[in-house]
Amino acid sequence: MAAPVTDQIAKLEAARHLVLSDSTHYAAIVPGILPIIGAQSHLEIRRWGADFLAEAFASPALSLQGKESLSVQVLQTLKELLELPNEDTGVLKSVIQAAASIYGLIVRYIINNPHDSQTWERMASIKSNILKRWDSAATGVRICCIKFVQRVVQVQTPGIIADPRRPEQNEISLALVPRDHPLIPPPNLEAEASGLLDRLLNVFYEGSSDAVLVNATLNCLSILVRTRGSIANKIVSTILSFNPLKVANTPMSPKSKVHIKSMERTTRAFLMNVYRRNENGPFAARIKQHVDRLTQSRMDIFDEGSRKRGAPIEPTDGLDDAKRRRLGADVNTQKMIPPLPSGPTSIAQLYTLTSEEGLRSFDVTQLPIDLVVRIALPVLQRIDQGLLDEAVNGVRSRYVTLSRSQQTQPQDLTAVPTTSTLDEEEDDYEPDFEPTEDSEQILNKDDGLSALEVRQEPKDLALGPFKFPQPPPLTSEGAELLGKSTISRVFSMMSVLEEPTKAPKPGLHRLAGSNYDKEAWITVITRLATRASSGLQAAEDEVKNEAEQNGLIATHKGHSLADGIRETLWKYIIEDFRVRIPIAIAWLSEEWYNDRMIEKQSASSNEQNGGSPSHPQNYEKWVLKLLDGIVPYLDAKDKVLIRFLSEIPGVSEAVLERIKNIARDPDRVTLAVNAIHYLVLLRPPVREMCLDTLEDMWRHYDDARAPTRKLLAKWRPHVLDADTANTSQMDVKQIPMSTAPTPTPTSAHSPPDEQSAPTKQERAPSAVTAAG
Repeated sequence: MAAPVTDQIAKLEAARHLVLSDSTHYAAIVPGILPIIGAQSHLEIRRWGADFLAEAFASPALSLQGKESLSVQVLQTLKELLELPNEDTGVLKSVIQAAASIYGLIVRYIINNPHDSQTWERMASIKSNILKRWDSAATGVRICCIKFVQRVVQVQTPGIIADPRRPEQNEISLALVPRDHPLIPPPNLEAEASGLLDRLLNVFYEGSSDAVLVNATLNCLSILVRTRGSIANKIVSTILSFNPLKVANTPMSPKSKVHIKSMERTTRAFLMNVYRRNENGPFAARIKQHVDRLTQSRMDIFDEGSRKRGAPIEPTDGLDDAKRRRLGADVNTQKMIPPLPSGPTSIAQLYTLTSEEGLRSFDVTQLPIDLVVRIALPVLQRIDQGLLDEAVNGVRSRYVTLSRSQQTQPQDLTAVPTTSTLDEEEDDYEPDFEPTEDSEQILNKDDGLSALEVRQEPKDLALGPFKFPQPPPLTSEGAELLGKSTISRVFSMMSVLEEPTKAPKPGLHRLAGSNYDKEAWITVITRLATRASSGLQAAEDEVKNEAEQNGLIATHKGHSLADGIRETLWKYIIEDFRVRIPIAIAWLSEEWYNDRMIEKQSASSNEQNGGSPSHPQNYEKWVLKLLDGIVPYLDAKDKVLIRFLSEIPGVSEAVLERIKNIARDPDRVTLAVNAIHYLVLLRPPVREMCLDTLEDMWRHYDDARAPTRKLLAKWRPHVLDADTANTSQMDVKQIPMSTAPTPTPTSAHSPPDEQSAPTKQERAPSAVTAAG
């Protein structure tokens, strides 16, 4: 009997390896092996079949559609295996795991097939069988039952519908079940899920000491807390009332200690996971307190070393430093500087003042620079000045000792050492460099020296002054690239800086850029763009004119640094102009002020030189460019345009022309009229220009006639009166023509359209007069 079973298992293993290599074979192999692994088969085959089904429905390689179609086919087999009396524990565990995997798939199938009552009855029978084994089965089976219950509660609780248009892609939950479903009404499923959850949480109210069941329940509850927010508060409240160290008061065996520590560790991990997911949640403070309480209780119970009194640390002379201070004795606080090791000394050894081997061998270069700075600054602020001076003096004395030893190393060349002396010196002295000549060559060389050369004292060995090589000359292209990279770094830093927390100090006495925040960097950038290159344009123009006079060709290799800053600043504002409109106003104010100062300086210089003033108007150029970038994205109810026009320092006819062009869009006529009306009311210097713009809009834009008529009636009523007079004159001229029309003599062969043409020509002059 053993041989056929072994052969069957070998063939089944071959089929398993086939589906593991290609998941498309599951659809053919699973239905084929169901009759083989049924309830009447051998125990070894049933074990293999249960493991195979649990593995198949847990495999991520098999699609959900494939699992759903196969789950309906395996229900009967799973039901028969569960109903076998005295079934093997391994078979039961695998069958329950497979049932937990297919429960949600069966619910989805029943949602789409509400009349397949036989399938749901099989699933309900399997669920009832598993719930009966929950409290009385072996520990391994009970763990699988807990996992099955967690899956049932998760499916029968409302979840989040990610995309209502694609229900097949959404998570399986009660939210997908129709309210009028005949087989699985949602109220019944939700009530059952609530009861199973209470039964699942009952292990914490009972104060169970079975660490395996408690840990399994905590691991399953973490999934429910993460995926089902409707029941998360109930679960967290229950865990906060659970104390795994409550049973630690009784005498504990080593096994019970391990169980209690395991439950405490799992509970703490569960609560910290919930805390990290929502640190501002309603349970954050309670979770933190509960975790701290568990940690302290664990240390009090299990940390034996903390309850024992430590051995007193006594000084070698029997007198403590604190006692010496109270008795008035002198306390020796001098730090012993350890001597340098023998042999060559490195820079690290020169500055190492500790005698602990662990600190001496620690490589501090492995630490990041920012971490070293955060550690070093507080240490230097709190260090004792006496200890610091003592350490500095110790390093200084070491350095002096090394310098003297290096000076005494050169020997007198007149004394010819013997062979034994040379051998002793070679044994005692180990230089830190490899000599290029041996001792015999050195002796031969010394024999050839003259007496004068022998009497000369050797000079001290010292390194000469080291100088860095001169950098290569910076070209204009290189300077332009460096400038662009600097600008990009500044703007990247501005994008991560936070907004000022408090409002700036109002008034003219406020110091710009004094808070070292985002506003300060904006001030620096705008003034670099406007004031840094002030006066340089004239010098460039003089050089260019001189080159042209000498017959040289002046080539422009790129924009200046100021223009590059302006271009980058313009892009930065346009990216989010509604939020960054104050930056635009500050920048344009700097440009306007700079243009006025340059105009004043050039006027005074031209009066002295007798030339004509000529300088670029950067304000006019960039205010128009900003308007061109902002206007296309404005809507009819946007207030950004009114704020922009009200706060920029100058409004010209070109700016008003840009605003007038907004009226071409019928949806944004009101926006243009309101912006110009605001300037008419609150900016008297440009009132006449704004009224001219309104009059022009009234004459040429039909959609703007109604909103502009009200404004012209208040500020320029004569325009409307003249138009009314022209209209009445035109009507008087047309009255005789309408009462007694005189036929126009036309040719007998002219078409009707040509006969009506003189009438249109007669009306044209009156229309032109009205427009004028």
